[in-house]
Amino acid sequence: MAPAFRKLSGYSLLIGSLLMVLTMLLHPSGGDIEHILQISRVAIISHSLGILSTVFTAYGFYGLASAIMTQSRISFLGLSFAGFALVAVLLAALLNGLVLPMYVMQQSGIAEENLETVKLIINYGITINAALDYVFITGYSIAMLIWSFGMLRAGKFSNWLGIWGITLVGISVAAALFQLNFISVTGFTVYVIGIVSWIVSAAIILLKNPLQ
Repeated sequence: MAPAFRKLSGYSLLIGSLLMVLTMLLHPSGGDIEHILQISRVAIISHSLGILSTVFTAYGFYGLASAIMTQSRISFLGLSFAGFALVAVLLAALLNGLVLPMYVMQQSGIAEENLETVKLIINYGITINAALDYVFITGYSIAMLIWSFGMLRAGKFSNWLGIWGITLVGISVAAALFQLNFISVTGFTVYVIGIVSWIVSAAIILLKNPLQ
């Protein structure tokens, strides 16, 4: 793996992680149509950062998968799951952060008799967004599990990072079994903080060992 590619992958993961954290910090809570209208500008800005984060994160994941690649190249199976997850979060950010605020702004002066129809359309969009969040959580968790086991089995990269990744997935599975709400703003934020810690650690390792 070329040192320049390895370093650029590390920086991409750091930038993607920073943008993810900013997205969650700025992410407004949902509400009725009036509330969505009030927070529409913030929602568009925060989700635009989230969309941008997927670009840097995807490139960084490609570098990470390359860094821990073995003869079986199973790390690229993890990359496939990660890519699937990033597409899901990209679509969710588009729907929830751009389409929804723009649609509500267009309907702000709608007649009272048509208001219920607008609410139904909004709720339908929110349901799609929730499904995409679950796809992201599942896809990324599987990717992190594959990469973490790969690190431990091949003795590449970092054993402690592999253990940390498996631990995070185990906690996520336990939380799901106890029916904790992953897709609430709080639940999703906690999950993102967990995975960001893993991604940032991977980025630092890539940057500290550019010749491996």
